[in-house]
Amino acid sequence: MTTRPLAATSEHESKDVAITLLKLGATSYGGPAIMGFMQAELQERRQWVTKERFLEGLAVANMVPGATATQLGIFLAYARSGWWGGLLGGLCFVLPAFVIMLALTVIYARLGVNPLARSALYGLGPVVIGLFAIALYRLGKTAASSAPEAIIGLAAAAVSATTRMGIVSILVLAGCAGLLLFYRGHTAARVRVVAGLLGLAVLSVGWWASVSGLGSEGAGWTPNSHSLLDLGLYFLKVGAFTIGGGLTMIAFIQDQVVGQFGWLTPREFIDGLALGQLTPGPVLMIAAYVGYKLAGVTGAAVAATAAFLPSFVIMLAILPVLDRVRRLAWVKAVMKGMGPAVIGVLAVSLVRLAPAAIPDPLALAMLVATVVVAMALRIGAFKLLFGGALVGVLKDQVPLGALTRHF
Repeated sequence: MTTRPLAATSEHESKDVAITLLKLGATSYGGPAIMGFMQAELQERRQWVTKERFLEGLAVANMVPGATATQLGIFLAYARSGWWGGLLGGLCFVLPAFVIMLALTVIYARLGVNPLARSALYGLGPVVIGLFAIALYRLGKTAASSAPEAIIGLAAAAVSATTRMGIVSILVLAGCAGLLLFYRGHTAARVRVVAGLLGLAVLSVGWWASVSGLGSEGAGWTPNSHSLLDLGLYFLKVGAFTIGGGLTMIAFIQDQVVGQFGWLTPREFIDGLALGQLTPGPVLMIAAYVGYKLAGVTGAAVAATAAFLPSFVIMLAILPVLDRVRRLAWVKAVMKGMGPAVIGVLAVSLVRLAPAAIPDPLALAMLVATVVVAMALRIGAFKLLFGGALVGVLKDQVPLGALTRHF
């Protein structure tokens, strides 16, 4: 008697996941700010997960290698509709970005990035930063609801801003702090000793790596730009071993693709970043741009598939295990420590992104307007982005000096 309603519910959830993630993948801009779109749409509006569970997803997505926004999308789709929902949601999120990036890259190869596109990018920048800031504010209220949590968040931000310690080390230390502060089980004394020793070990390894230069990429293997296999293996390495999200991956790709391999000129890479800003979805989709420049449409497909494949494999492998252990008291304590640390690290990322997106007073006014309008009127992100792009285009078509002469 219950089989058909359950099947209908499962089918409804899968359809909901596919349509929602497809829409997000086609309309969400701004690299790390995409997580703000997900928080507003999937956590706050659709309530697929609680704020606490969303913060867990943020922590997991930032802890493992791969494309952070894509991994968060897989996490949320998994929470909504299970393992197959996670797979479907991740594919639907990535596909629009690939199609749009490929189309823009083909146009760019023939026409270049024109002034109209650059004007639109100018208008998108402050809106993206504003939406990112709103998401961090809303999540921060949940993640730092007590003084100890707020201190962890501030400490994580300070370490991220002033040292070279990676995000994984910061989150491990935050998890240790969570065990020390929030775990109340009957084995609390032993757990705290282990947490303290682990924290000291992470600090020692981080200090040693920074002074010895460990982790900096040497010349090593140089892939053949004419080989699809080498292209795929290179981007598979990027997706499988680069921790810190899309921005870290872009820095890594730029260093090797431009500096070491000479596949692209600096100007070509900058134009690829511009196309990436015009393209919704994960910023790692620049892999498709690099692949197209080297080997056409086939190269774009190989590079994008290889770059995102590790994100799917890693997340879909660990989520069933995480689902079983997340209710354990010590896991809750770890996540309670990691939640505010994620917000602190992302806040530093926001501050670092802001200067490039807010170059002048008009952009600053657009940022303020975005925050006020989004918070007061709850206008959707897509409308705000469209409005920002329109203002950017009008700014160059109707110079401000011409307007002020009429007053």
